[in-house]
Amino acid sequence: MKQNLEALQEVISHRFSQVKLLRTALTHSSFANESPDANSDNERLEYLGDAVLELCMSEILYRKFPEAPEGSLTRMRARLVSEPALADVARDLGLSELLFLGKGEESQGGRERNSLLSDALEAIFGAVFMDGGYAAAQIVVAKVFASRLPEMHDIRRRKDSKSSLQELTQERFKERPVYFLKSSEGPEHAKNFEVEVLLPEGTRIVAQGQNMKQAEQNAAAKALTFLGEKTN
Repeated sequence: MKQNLEALQEVISHRFSQVKLLRTALTHSSFANESPDANSDNERLEYLGDAVLELCMSEILYRKFPEAPEGSLTRMRARLVSEPALADVARDLGLSELLFLGKGEESQGGRERNSLLSDALEAIFGAVFMDGGYAAAQIVVAKVFASRLPEMHDIRRRKDSKSSLQELTQERFKERPVYFLKSSEGPEHAKNFEVEVLLPEGTRIVAQGQNMKQAEQNAAAKALTFLGEKTN
């Protein structure tokens, strides 16, 4: 385990002066409850690391995309720090093999559970912050997310269809599209909604969906295709 922790420190570009912080970050409560030698679990560090990650990622995106509006920055950050995304980062770092788990959690497949992996990764960010301060945490976050950060040309493409259509019509026609509910049919548990979107230049496009929101998104996607824009 000591060699594995050494390798992890190399990968994240932070050498701990207090290695016990790293070990704690990898310790699940199930292990701490079963082992008298465990000083603590990673829950407090995860709480801290969650805030550290949000601030670090906010600064990274703010600097990388100086012209991006607040909404775009918020959406990018939300995708990058979501539980599935963090779990993928944790797997790439090999954290699933380094977790200290109790026997019960181990037998139930805890090493591959997204929630445990994402919590452990956030706990590591918290541990780095406690060990080296904000500057050290910023370096680690930037390092482990380097290959996952979007590029400038991806920002518009990754927006939802309604947002993209609104920006396009305001840019091209100086007006927004208007949505109308045409019909809603079927039983409560399986309704089908039909929505029409009216474009500023007069074109009407109709689409369906299992709810109002989905139908509007589908109509917006068809409108983007009609206007010659690539959708998600």
